[in-house]
This record gives sequence, structure tokens and C-alpha cells, in this order.
Amino acid sequence: MALTLRCHNVMKRTALVVAAAAALVSTLAISSEASAANYTLWIHGRNSGTATQQGNYQDFSYWGPASTAAGVNKQAVNWNGTGRIADTNGVIRTALDQFCTGQNWCYIADHSAGAAQIGYALALYGTSTRSIPGGGTQVGWNIKWIGEAAAASGGSELADMGYWAVSDYLTTDLRTGTIRPMYNHGTTTGKYVYHFAGASGTLYSGTLPGQDDEAIAYHSALGVSTTGSICNWSDWFCDNYVQISNGSLQWYSSGKSLYANHVGAFVDQSESYNHYTNGNWQGSVSVLRPWIVSYAL
Repeated sequence: MALTLRCHNVMKRTALVVAAAAALVSTLAISSEASAANYTLWIHGRNSGTATQQGNYQDFSYWGPASTAAGVNKQAVNWNGTGRIADTNGVIRTALDQFCTGQNWCYIADHSAGAAQIGYALALYGTSTRSIPGGGTQVGWNIKWIGEAAAASGGSELADMGYWAVSDYLTTDLRTGTIRPMYNHGTTTGKYVYHFAGASGTLYSGTLPGQDDEAIAYHSALGVSTTGSICNWSDWFCDNYVQISNGSLQWYSSGKSLYANHVGAFVDQSESYNHYTNGNWQGSVSVLRPWIVSYAL
């Protein structure tokens, strides 16, 4: 009788231990799931005239009012805005490590030279081992996709010709012959890059081939794999013509293509949007931002 009671008690204690362990695993799973979050990282371009606080992820002064909707859990990835891509890219990688590893996922939004920053990070470090905040490592970053307004990752002829009369290192990097071979633009670790290109132009647009937003020509803003004059469908005397048809970028003739994993999402057929945010989410960013709000959830 005593032996039977002891066996019964052992079985009961074992059952309690198993139940407690199961409850602990369930609690940890719920806790881990609750800690997971999505973030929208905004990477600015050249900003010598706009003071942003590097490392302050809530300083949106480059873009506009911080109260403006700009995707889930938006974060401003501020860097000095004038240094060489190679020298300043560590700031971008630090932000990616903080917000886009472990259980967290990110959407990336960028403007102008910010496109070169994320492109450089993915091409050169996208398969590197990254530290996860709180412990552990992983390969690369958890990025869903990238949206780019006025991407300068293909360079600008204004930098080539010295029209930007400044001595900062970034301008040297943004020469078309420098930035294009700097890294493999089609190496995005499989992430899609969506391009939004403005075309308001200006008096000195003759320096920029084809359609432009006063600073960046379509060949760069749309992620075209070569330089050259790209125009809207109704214009003349260009190497090729583009339009968005049924949600896709359509070319008038063959001979031009985008880098791998790059997608033309918006071309400014009305020629209404310029390059500049003006501290109020303006220019081609004013088209990108609502798109980010709709899809960065």
C-alpha cells in the first residue's frame, strides 16, 4: 500500500513538473512574440545645411514634422550627410543592427544619397554576421523591402561637372563614375528596391541627361543600370522613354534595364516633383511617404 502511494505521488509530482515546464515554454513564446516589432527606417541624403542629431532616431528635421505619418514605428537614421559613403556607412549598419535583427523586421525608406547608403550596406555587409541586441548573432538583416525617392545611387552629372561648388567628400562619391562601380547595385540580398522619380527640372537641366528633378536624372532615380538620357513618354531626343503602365515600368524600346531587384514604382509624367524635401516632406518624398504609410505596416 505504501509503495503504491509513493508511486502515485512521484507520478503526480512528475506531471506537475511537466505542466510547469510547458507553462514556462508557453510564457516565453508569448513574451518573445510580444517583443517582436516592425520598424520603418528613414535614411536621409546630403544635408550640409540641415542639422540632424546623429544617433537621435526621433530627429526628423531633414524630412519634416515628426508628427507626420511615415510608416510603422518610424525611425530617423541620421548621419553627418557630407562624408564618404564608406566612412559614414557604419551609422546605417548600427541602426540596422538595432532595429532589423532578432524578432524585429524593417521597412527602409530613403532619399537621394540615402539610397547609396543602404545599397552599400546590403552589397558589402548584407551577408555578414550581425549582433542581435540582447544577445546572439544572425546573418544579415531582417528587411522586407526598400522604397527610394530621388535615388542618387547612380550618381549625378552635377557632381561630375562641379556644379555643386562644395568641398565635401560625399559630392566626390556622387560622381557617376565613382558611385556606380563602388559596389554591386544589384546585390540586395534579394530585397526589392522600389524607385520614385521626380521630373520638375530646372534652368540648368541641360547638364542632367533626360528627365530630372533638378539634382538627379532618371537614370539614377529609377535605378537604371547605365547612365544616359531617360525621358517621359511624350518627350523627345532621349536614349529611351519610360512610363508606368498597369503598375509596371514600361520602356519605349529595348536597350536599357534596371539593376537586379530594382523596380520603377513612380515616374513623374506631370513633371511636378523636384528633389527637395524643404523640411516638409515635399518633392518626390511627398509621393513616397503615402506609399510607405500604406504598405509599411
